[in-house]
Amino acid sequence: MAISGITEKLLAAKKAKGISFADLEKVLGRDEVWIAAVIYRQATASADEAEKIISALGLDSEMAAVLCEPPLKGSLESSVPVDPLIYRFYEIMQVYGMPLKAVIHEKFGDGIMSAIDFTLDVEKEADPKGDRVKIIMSGKFLEYKKW
Repeated sequence: MAISGITEKLLAAKKAKGISFADLEKVLGRDEVWIAAVIYRQATASADEAEKIISALGLDSEMAAVLCEPPLKGSLESSVPVDPLIYRFYEIMQVYGMPLKAVIHEKFGDGIMSAIDFTLDVEKEADPKGDRVKIIMSGKFLEYKKW
């Protein structure tokens, strides 16, 4: 995945300041995953949110305008991802995509889960066998229209 120049600058400033996405969540009052999506140019910030991000990272205020522009979403390359963490999500969909689709259709009917009216949370779950990653996705169900 090619990372944009603005993303590189934001991530470099975040690293230099030693700030986590959870730290930015406290500053903005927005979820850390959503903030990461703004930084990776997959979500749009308001002017106030952009100023808070830029200020927390100690960057010039003119950079805030870019975070307010609607981004080109879904910018992963179309080939199978090679990053091991991202590949696991691809693998999960290869193995469980059709079963998830079948269960969702059985419970809700013919439709999709919105990625627009959507939240995503990442939690760390302690386990004696090794910490676990808990991902909670919540999207509005959208029934296919009949005409």
